[in-house]
Amino acid sequence: MRVIAVTNQKGGVGKTTSTVNLAAALAAKGKKVIMIDLDPQAHLTTFLGISPFKLELSSYELLCQNKKLSECLVDIRENIRVLGSGINLTAAEQELVSVVGRETILRDAIAEYDEPCDYVFIDCPPSLGMLTLNALGAAKEIFIPMQPHFLSLQGLSQLLESVTLVQRRINPELEVSGIVFCMFDSRLSLSNEVVSEIESFVEQHRESPCPWQKIRIFDTRVRRNVKLAESPSYGQTIFEYEKSSNGAEDYMALCEEVILMEGGDNLAGQKVKAAVPEPEVQVEPEQATPQEEAAAAETVAQETAVSESVQEQRAVETGGGEEAVNEIRELPADNAQVSVQEQWSVSENTGMGENNQL
Repeated sequence: MRVIAVTNQKGGVGKTTSTVNLAAALAAKGKKVIMIDLDPQAHLTTFLGISPFKLELSSYELLCQNKKLSECLVDIRENIRVLGSGINLTAAEQELVSVVGRETILRDAIAEYDEPCDYVFIDCPPSLGMLTLNALGAAKEIFIPMQPHFLSLQGLSQLLESVTLVQRRINPELEVSGIVFCMFDSRLSLSNEVVSEIESFVEQHRESPCPWQKIRIFDTRVRRNVKLAESPSYGQTIFEYEKSSNGAEDYMALCEEVILMEGGDNLAGQKVKAAVPEPEVQVEPEQATPQEEAAAAETVAQETAVSESVQEQRAVETGGGEEAVNEIRELPADNAQVSVQEQWSVSENTGMGENNQL
């Protein structure tokens, strides 16, 4: 089970949109997915058509009232379960101040969950408070959605510093595994400049022992698309709202990249193996025995004799006489296999020529 926190200190960068649509794409691929809304604004909950005011059990009850994760989840789509949020989650940070081990409550709840699950996505609030610390304490991976803007660079550096502290003190297994660019416009030089800067930063830290040592900048760029902005108002994912849009295409491509991450080299090896054609088997012709060669020669001689007798008979019948017969007998051996029709034509023309001379 991969537990992934989708976080960024900066708001409005596409955290909730990426969480919902990536989870929906994975569910369409047959993966069992859980989405956890840790944002008091409850945007993920509302996105999926769930009213935050009608939830009986939410992330607040899980964190503050010791409810089990299996009790709080709601089935909303095939292969998708959701732990919703509400405004009462705002009080959670104050209530958890005096609780021992408050940073690991969510991690313990996920560890106790014993039903089949492939992915757990945690949608974090745009801050580094107690709720985000719970998400980082429970996750093994971090996905960072961001816009290709200058201010995003500053926010990224601050986030990575916080992740380093969490890894050192709370969750040693935590890693930043992916950055996805949202609302990307390839026509703007600023977008490409920001991507170049981040790629350079990542390469500089490949050898250093830090949580983002193995970070991957996803090849998929989620393009700016109005359909992505419209779909939450209908309580639908982009695949339900407009499956032919650029947004649906981009998030499905991102889904493929995420799946390849779990397979590693094995999946790549399977692709290479499938692309290599099987070697052709060279079959050597069988050698004929002396008895078979003698029998074949005898058959050819018999067919030649029959062919010559037929030609002689046709020549006589057409009035060619002995001269025509002699001409047929004097034909080279290579012409012995001429078809009967061609032989008939030759003998017939010979007879006609002699009749004209007469």
